[in-house]
Amino acid sequence: MTKANLNNEREQVVFGDDSIVIQKYISGIKGGRTLDVTGFADKVIKAGHVIIRKDSDSTYKPMPVSDNAYAALPEGHSYVGVLYRSIRTAKPFASIMTWGEVNDVAKPYDMASILDAFKVACPHIDFIKDEEA
Repeated sequence: MTKANLNNEREQVVFGDDSIVIQKYISGIKGGRTLDVTGFADKVIKAGHVIIRKDSDSTYKPMPVSDNAYAALPEGHSYVGVLYRSIRTAKPFASIMTWGEVNDVAKPYDMASILDAFKVACPHIDFIKDEEA
């Protein structure tokens, strides 16, 4: 392979759980958004991760996590949806689902502490079990 071909190759990252987590995509934020990943420790943000927006400047971010569960919603932020496909934090270009179905048992982090507030903010995202699909 020539050097020119190496520079033009497309990089593809395949994550096997994406289609298990997102059961049905109906719609999302057109064109997606670049996420601010400052302080996000993991190298990959998994499909189904809750996405939030800073109200004052519309900066989109992955929801913070602590001890394998979502932390509290930061002050001045709102829930906007969930990540449609896994992405690397090195290239945080996100497709954000705002209407669809998430497999409840396959979501990346425990949502017990935020689920009620998330459902109010994002009423078109349903959390289902495989048997209900």
